[in-house]
Amino acid sequence: MSARALEQDARIIGLVALAHGLSHFYQIATAVLFPMIRSDLGVSYAALGATTAAFYVVSGICQTLAGFAVDRFGARRVLFAGLALCVAGALLGGLAQNYEMLLLAALVGGLGNSVFHPSDFAILNARVNPERLGYAFSWHGIAGFLGYAAAPAFGAGMAEAFGWRGALVSAAALGAVVVAFLFAQKDSLQVEAADARRGSRATSLATDLRVLLSAPVLMCFGYFLFIAVGFIAIQTFGVAAMIALYRTSAPLASAALTAYLVGAAAGIFAGGFVAARFQRHDIVAVGGMALSAALVFVLASAWLPAAALALLLSATGFASGLTNPSRDLIVRSTTPPGSTGKVYGFVYSGLDVGSMLTPVYFGWLLDSGRASAVFYSVVVALVLTIATVLNLPGRSRARAMTGDGAVRSISQK
Repeated sequence: MSARALEQDARIIGLVALAHGLSHFYQIATAVLFPMIRSDLGVSYAALGATTAAFYVVSGICQTLAGFAVDRFGARRVLFAGLALCVAGALLGGLAQNYEMLLLAALVGGLGNSVFHPSDFAILNARVNPERLGYAFSWHGIAGFLGYAAAPAFGAGMAEAFGWRGALVSAAALGAVVVAFLFAQKDSLQVEAADARRGSRATSLATDLRVLLSAPVLMCFGYFLFIAVGFIAIQTFGVAAMIALYRTSAPLASAALTAYLVGAAAGIFAGGFVAARFQRHDIVAVGGMALSAALVFVLASAWLPAAALALLLSATGFASGLTNPSRDLIVRSTTPPGSTGKVYGFVYSGLDVGSMLTPVYFGWLLDSGRASAVFYSVVVALVLTIATVLNLPGRSRARAMTGDGAVRSISQK
């Protein structure tokens, strides 16, 4: 490959990763300010939590619809619409004088958040050399974790100087700068709409639904749903569960959670090299999830001292993160030509479904004094992810529905 082609791929990967990082930044930009918002608006944490749930409900419902829009109108157009909505959501939050306006901001932000996975993967799959897709998916995932990491530091610093409203307005301003930069590079993000490429051969809604409800795509949806269950349990309730189970301090438990997130980012980075060099992506996914499940089982059993929590969580995150690029390549292998947007939108909506269905369950376990059950539930979720991969029809040659309803094999890339 020429140096020019490599430079072009790197530019596309960088731009898409930047957009993805911004989406993750906005996912928690408001949540990190909840203590200040609660005090100022006089609302409960439950009410504030409802705004987060609303964000993910809207994102989950609209993500599949955004996938259809990507295939109909083009990934670049939908991506910029989502970016604009995310910025608008942050600005509305910063201008909120009451709870209702804050809820509206969450709904607008959730709608914007719904576009990123179908848009991002449509652009990457269409514009990046297949030999470098493993690296592309790796950097896409890493950027998301960097977005998560940037939000608390940015929010705390801005809130200290300008209050929580000023912090959200500043977040909107930051996003506007990023969007302007991406818009200046818009030619690198151009992908012809899949429906336009098909022309008169555009598929019907019934055919599209058969694609989404085919066994390979449903297995991929299930994979993402169970991944979300495990991630929400550890990220949202992990600190409280470790404090209760290990009788340890909050700083040590928080450090262990940080180690988990850092380990996951490192695993995603390493997973890009693995995915690029190892073609059996199903084996990578199964192996990583099996190791992660085994480590969480050790965590739930409380066999090790609290001092080992950071190391244990770091290894758990690394094992899980290692699978991310391979899992995205598995989804690619199940996607019929011209259906990238809708398939990625549908399967990634599993993350939102898992994120909105299980927090109440994990909260109930902690309220009931069953901290270990939180982590054992994660083990079950991880084992179920393995089951979805093992049940993919023709794992080495994924099967997907074609436009006329017949079944054709698509070789794994």
